[in-house]
Amino acid sequence: MSFNSKLINSILFGIGVLGISQYANATDGYFSQGYGVKSQSMGGVGIALPQDSLAAASNPAGLALIGDRIDLGLTWFRPEREATLSNTGGHFSDGTFNGNGRDNFLIPEAGLNKLITPDITLGVSIYGNGGMNTSYKGGIPLLNGGNGESSGIDYIQLFVAPTVAWKVTPSQNIGASVILGYQRFKATGINNFTGISASPKNVTDVGTDDALGIGLHLGWIGQITDTVSLGATVQSKTYFQKFDKYKGLFAGSGEMDAPATIGFGVAFKAIPQVTLAADVQRIFYSDVNAIGNSGSSQGKLGSSSGPGFGWKDVNVYKLGVSYDVNNSLTLRAGYNHTDQPITGSEALFNVLAPAVVQDHLTLGTTYKLPDNKGEISIAYVHAFDNSVNGQNAIPASFGGGNVKLKMYQDSLGIAYGWNFD
Repeated sequence: MSFNSKLINSILFGIGVLGISQYANATDGYFSQGYGVKSQSMGGVGIALPQDSLAAASNPAGLALIGDRIDLGLTWFRPEREATLSNTGGHFSDGTFNGNGRDNFLIPEAGLNKLITPDITLGVSIYGNGGMNTSYKGGIPLLNGGNGESSGIDYIQLFVAPTVAWKVTPSQNIGASVILGYQRFKATGINNFTGISASPKNVTDVGTDDALGIGLHLGWIGQITDTVSLGATVQSKTYFQKFDKYKGLFAGSGEMDAPATIGFGVAFKAIPQVTLAADVQRIFYSDVNAIGNSGSSQGKLGSSSGPGFGWKDVNVYKLGVSYDVNNSLTLRAGYNHTDQPITGSEALFNVLAPAVVQDHLTLGTTYKLPDNKGEISIAYVHAFDNSVNGQNAIPASFGGGNVKLKMYQDSLGIAYGWNFD
């Protein structure tokens, strides 16, 4: 089958547009648990174990090892989020508020990889890195003053990663991606925050704003022995344009960059049919003021020292196993755990972004089609119910009280991969 570049470009553009319109996420903080359906079914591992053309999202060097292929995938994602307010002293309504004004999301992904020479590979990966959606129908009086308007946010990130990978020696590979980012944000029904803002007219109900960004991702994979591979990766901040419409909400007059990360991975072929893999990743949430500043910061909302979501840096631990039943069928499983980025004292602002899940169980499979070029992969991910209790998280200036955040989520993904060499 011939390589049709116009067709491929059209498909990738369509996937990107769909991603912009549909994407929302919350797994490892607000980063995706894994990139590519195969990786997702193995706890999100991928730093030392590239499996498809989404590999650049985990480690750009991985594209040197997967050959000529295209991957298209779609994941159904269903987060369940809620907030409980108590002991508010009658200033606001106590109770449990459901943030699932929208329940179901479709998350697309796409990748394309092409060997230019035996040692040089060019590729592109399109994926959602992070985001959050909450919609409290009728609003929360603590946030909207009891005016009946729904309260919540809609925040998405989409990345396109053009990548070059180089097989330096038969056992050593390096890669680099330019991260081209797009993000979009909208807030409604949080007018009670306007009184503490440096720009009260730019906090809520001003429509959708978007921003473009750029960053750099570098990676290495080395074949240490016949059965062991190691990988390492470092990704800079993705520096985004400011959300001008929300300069009174985000610290730094609307700044909302994507955090930097570092990661290390290992893959081990225990026997010819079984591969084990593990990754450790560090996400530097605290380096982005809008994310890392404490909600109790004394500056006004929107100022560089203004309140934020108060997220801590986290470590993410990923474990995965794959078993080749035969030449056509592979089974996968995995586990993913992230540190908790949100402390109880920061629960108030995080009513809008209750990304408190920590533990994920994953399962999946790949079936190779009879032509031995195409394959179908499936992944299921369950993030277990978790909560954060914020005793006295509502400050006295807002009437005082407690906030409990709770969340769990499920996703089911399917992808088609095609080797066209």
